[in-house]
Amino acid sequence: MLFPTITFAVFFLVVYVANWALMPRPRLWKQAIIVASCVFYGWWDWRLIFLLLGATLVNQALGVRVYRAAGGRGGRRPAARPWLMLAVAVNLATLGVFKYFDFFALSLNGVLAAFGLGAPLPLLRIALPVGISFLVFRMLTYVIDIYRGQLMPAPALDFAVYTVFFPYLLAGPIARAREFLPQLREPRDPRAVDSSRAFVLILGGLVKKLLIADYLSTHIVGGLFASPQTYSSWETFWGILAYSVQIYCDFSAYSDIAIGIALLLGFELPENFAAPYAARTIQDFWRRWHITLSSWLRDYLYIPLGGNRKGRGRTYANLVLTFLLGGLWHGAGWTFVFWGLLHGVGLAVERARMDARRSRGLPEPGATAGGRALQHLGVFAFVSLAWVFFRAESLGNAVAVLWRLVAGLGSFGTAVTLPVMALCVLGVAVQYVPRRGVEALEAGFSRIGWAGQGVALALALFLIDMLGPAGSAEFLYFKF
Repeated sequence: MLFPTITFAVFFLVVYVANWALMPRPRLWKQAIIVASCVFYGWWDWRLIFLLLGATLVNQALGVRVYRAAGGRGGRRPAARPWLMLAVAVNLATLGVFKYFDFFALSLNGVLAAFGLGAPLPLLRIALPVGISFLVFRMLTYVIDIYRGQLMPAPALDFAVYTVFFPYLLAGPIARAREFLPQLREPRDPRAVDSSRAFVLILGGLVKKLLIADYLSTHIVGGLFASPQTYSSWETFWGILAYSVQIYCDFSAYSDIAIGIALLLGFELPENFAAPYAARTIQDFWRRWHITLSSWLRDYLYIPLGGNRKGRGRTYANLVLTFLLGGLWHGAGWTFVFWGLLHGVGLAVERARMDARRSRGLPEPGATAGGRALQHLGVFAFVSLAWVFFRAESLGNAVAVLWRLVAGLGSFGTAVTLPVMALCVLGVAVQYVPRRGVEALEAGFSRIGWAGQGVALALALFLIDMLGPAGSAEFLYFKF
């Protein structure tokens, strides 16, 4: 069930009414939201509901075992470590079987064949459950935070709501249990809902998805990566730029709509994007892009590996390893691994340069306007070129696309139209709109009253329907 569809609109209308009607009866409300979320998830394939409920039951039981073995909150963590390791193993094994088994089996079979060895591993050919990577990360935060003494096991019904809550179920944000569960302790008040912000987020998400991301995908990006040899250097340049805009608009659209829908239901979800293409460093980019994932990798992988506490060499190695695994989290393919490696090495080199400047007593770069502009441009160019490997079907396909930047000189081609260029420029320029400008829009929307908001929403939806495609494509991050 996709957000920008009539089916979801009808579904959400029913859920919205039930949500506020049942709010005074918390237990019944929780049961209703669990059922609604299962319907939403099972819309893709009803068998997926068993995976969702199974993950809930297993991780709730393991979380309780970790808590009891430690002797309560702030207790003896070494005694709980075996249960924690079991929880991590169970969750990663689930992810590995569904997402990575065939990838590693094919890779190993290729190595065996290269050496003339037989007995290839069988392939499972299991369909990837939608949103399983996000589900596993939510489960791990719950059990690990209990082990760290930052969280107590939640009542089973509360944990089930946290697991299956449909706005973030398929593609995030990765809400942590200690952020979400406290919101279940008291009934929400509909008068406290920031509906203006919610509507602005939802409408902005629809515009980004339907009018920008889907248009760029069908008018230049898909063709470039399908047959790069037919595109000129000029078209390839704009195609790479278009994919940078597409993936931002597509993924941030889902996050914005999810946050807006949750707000209308009375819940606050964490911010997931903060103008990432306005970053001046790669580190700054990851503070702004997919914030809930990058903070998860920092808190649950980079810091446990040692972070920056064990010397410079270890710090650089930890950065590379963290982003290698982060790349693999995104997908079972060497393109994702290489994309993660690029960002890991980029962060390590950037960190080494900053350490060298500090040791020599040099000021931070970007002291002038020109220097800051070069930083913005350099980071955006690096990120955009790395996206080529993220989008490509294979490493060879990525190299073929990049090669066309220099091999396709001498022709402009016909793929780069005025709308394509305008949307690419808009997608980057909007990153530089001050945050107070967005807040002013939300405040202005709230001042026009319910009647004015209704008219504005109806007009906006009409225009989106008129200008947008006949149907909405799946969000890109559904396959991760």
